[in-house]
Amino acid sequence: MHAPHLVERYGSPLYTYDLSVLRAAHADLVAQLPAAGTLLYSVKANPHPELIRELYRVGCGVEVSSTGELDAALSAGVPPAGILHNGPAKTRAELEHALAAGVRLFSVDSAAQLARLGHVAAQHGVTADALLRVNGDTAPAGAGLAMTGTASQFGVDAGHVAADPDAFAHDHVTVKGLHFYLGTNVADEADLIATFRTALEVTAALRPVLRRPVEVLDLGGGFAAPYARAGRRTRYPGLRAALEDLLGTHAPDRPRVLFESGRYLTAECGRLAATVQDVKQSKGRTFVLLDSGINHLGGMAGLRRVPPLVPQLSADRPDAPDVTCDVVGPLCTPLDAWSRGVTLPDLRAGDVVEVPNVGAYGLSGSLIGFLSHEPPAEVVLDGDTVVHASRLSLVRTEQKGR
Repeated sequence: MHAPHLVERYGSPLYTYDLSVLRAAHADLVAQLPAAGTLLYSVKANPHPELIRELYRVGCGVEVSSTGELDAALSAGVPPAGILHNGPAKTRAELEHALAAGVRLFSVDSAAQLARLGHVAAQHGVTADALLRVNGDTAPAGAGLAMTGTASQFGVDAGHVAADPDAFAHDHVTVKGLHFYLGTNVADEADLIATFRTALEVTAALRPVLRRPVEVLDLGGGFAAPYARAGRRTRYPGLRAALEDLLGTHAPDRPRVLFESGRYLTAECGRLAATVQDVKQSKGRTFVLLDSGINHLGGMAGLRRVPPLVPQLSADRPDAPDVTCDVVGPLCTPLDAWSRGVTLPDLRAGDVVEVPNVGAYGLSGSLIGFLSHEPPAEVVLDGDTVVHASRLSLVRTEQKGR
């Protein structure tokens, strides 16, 4: 369904997510992973319940890192047994909420976190299962963002585990295995395979000192996909065979193997449509002003993680000359710019433009509360059929002291 028609119906700006594209990405990734592996959806990429629901329906488990993500997964119908609760600094309140909801598998990043999980589990009269997230000694090559292999808030240094494995024990926590996530957005297949090889080598080195067999091994992800630009998700034609060889060599006890993905699964299914509100000249430069800006997309640019965002004209206008312009949003700050000095067709007020590949880290990765503009509508499609339409709202609720 064309963006101008959807904008006319639901308003502008507007996010769309196509479930048919989501399913195709899931099928592609599953085909590139070992047949015995289990894929988890990392909800941080996009917490929309309809996307979580569809991925669970086609066989994905779920990995969450907050109470809000957990509630989104539960509202989408994911049973607690299908959820891994992650995060480097889980509070007692988060653990109480998760355990009360029935979640039993947690990733822990320190001996103190494991002890906290055990204390809360004891209060609930249950035993929780844990994966010990490990920070190895090798930083991954080719990662968009290295997560471990250096000093990190994520995981326990492998050397600390080897030196004092008894520190990671509690009567109400069963350490079922290990968890790794070495880096994100690794586009080179050889580099990605190397990250998994590193995780498996660390697992093999730690196995003799652990007090229990490694029953579950979460190797993380790092599967690459484009962000807010034209392109297709990366293909890894040799990954399945390479992983099966590595698992046969380094994990002969055949643990349950988990993989995680957010970006690869959801990036291509999402598009953001916005409407040109004004085109103006100022001191020799052309400014295209949209009704969407860093409050709806690209707010993480302040973290230097987002490239320039260049929208595409939705309607065909082959005779439109190219113009060099700055694409800016509606916020009262000069920082609200998607791109500067880019070449676009000669835009005019009323034109609808789109940014592709923003199903991951789009709205939830933006400055949605800044200047209190209304969030964009979010429309879930299945091909040309509208499945669901909604809009987030920021609501202030009165809070009473304890």
